[in-house]
Amino acid sequence: MKATATKIPEVILIEPTVFGDERGFFYESFNQQKFESVIGRPVNFVQDNHSKSVKNVLRGLHYQIRQPQGKLVRVTQGEVFDVAIDIRKSSPTFGQYVAEVLSADNKKQLWIPEGFAHGFLVLSETAEFLYKTTDYYAAQYERCVIWDDQAIAIQWPTSTGLILSEKDCAGVSLQSAETFD
Repeated sequence: MKATATKIPEVILIEPTVFGDERGFFYESFNQQKFESVIGRPVNFVQDNHSKSVKNVLRGLHYQIRQPQGKLVRVTQGEVFDVAIDIRKSSPTFGQYVAEVLSADNKKQLWIPEGFAHGFLVLSETAEFLYKTTDYYAAQYERCVIWDDQAIAIQWPTSTGLILSEKDCAGVSLQSAETFD
């Protein structure tokens, strides 16, 4: 497994060691000891989520203001443009984002710790997205930063023909959002 800190050091890109031949491939998609060694602290995942979306679906930018969730995300079918935004006011990278293309082909994973908003845009015809979380989903604490906030200025691969939920269309600017200290 290869682990690389991104421009926001707490967000870590994880690339598994893949063993492949004419029969297919094998890789260890998660190992608790190796993962904790990479991020430098113990983590207890309590929930796994799995979504399927069609091309141009944009989900996010979500977070929970209480019961914040660290997320280990990956794609098992298709390809997405994945984004994590630092929403910790005391952080030197507050308001900055990291973006990575995650796909079934590249098998990359992204560790997004608590204190970040998260979202993704589906680039392929469909995509299946899996993620582990460090706390349970709590709808009453869920918040959403609007996907096209000019202060963040995410360079999405496209901004036309997007498919968003009502909840995601109602997201607020980072300036208006509840954030972490």
